Amino acid sequence: MKHSLLACALLWCGLGAAQNPYIAVQGAVQSETGIVVSQPRTVLGVDVTVRCEKILCGPYARYAQKFLGVLAPLTDKTIWSVEGASVALLDERAALEAPELEAPRSETMAYAVSDEGFARIQADKMDVNVLALEDAARSAASAIFSLRRHRTDLVTGEAGENVFGEGLQAALAEIARLEQSYLELFLGKRVVTIRTQRRVVYPDAEKRQYIVARFSEAAGLLPESDLSGDMVLLRIEPSGTASAGIEADPKVREVVACRVADPSTCTVICGGREYARAVLPLFEFGRTVNVPLIRARQ
Repeated sequence: MKHSLLACALLWCGLGAAQNPYIAVQGAVQSETGIVVSQPRTVLGVDVTVRCEKILCGPYARYAQKFLGVLAPLTDKTIWSVEGASVALLDERAALEAPELEAPRSETMAYAVSDEGFARIQADKMDVNVLALEDAARSAASAIFSLRRHRTDLVTGEAGENVFGEGLQAALAEIARLEQSYLELFLGKRVVTIRTQRRVVYPDAEKRQYIVARFSEAAGLLPESDLSGDMVLLRIEPSGTASAGIEADPKVREVVACRVADPSTCTVICGGREYARAVLPLFEFGRTVNVPLIRARQ
């Protein structure tokens, strides 16, 4: 009879937990299928999204104003910033198997040009003569204006009546590609990369703040042990209002222990700025209550 009562209690509490993540059975309970040991624990996942903006100085940057009439960056620069963050409950197994959201990104580099570099061979180089840097910049600027004249001739029909339809679109696309490659030699490149990383936190009833990582505008997201960056902080504020509404009367003898989670406010802060806030049920800051067993029907 006692085993039937315990089985019903486990079933009832299990259904309650499915409907309400704030409640879970706590301790060791014996049923017809054996002894079940349960120790409710919360696992939090803090996802931090960082943005890396890399500015690459073009090899002809110092001549951009002279030949093109525009100013260009004269030095390389890398700027990191925090785009955002989030905090949520994690499944314990998922936290152990997949702490990283994204796999390292691999990139195939072409021999002529890449996303983070400039063409090794100039598009208009037809001989082995090596020009001085200023002469090479002047030649590249002349090529830019020549391409623009050819584009105008194609659009206005001055280049001939036989260039139309898909042929015209292909010609304009190739001119745009060549012009961009020349402009990058003067104006440089801007490469933006956005990446999200996850940090797993196991809350402790005696601790309210957790350094999940550190952040530096020069190096991006760093380990929490690296003191060169600002703290990425997870702050937990328990509400102290954990209530199940199903506590057994003190006179009831047949009860099962359950843990009631506390609806706690979890905030992610970096550099004094709040990036995420969520109210989540945390068992570590809750309380244990006795729930009456339900008698099985005979």
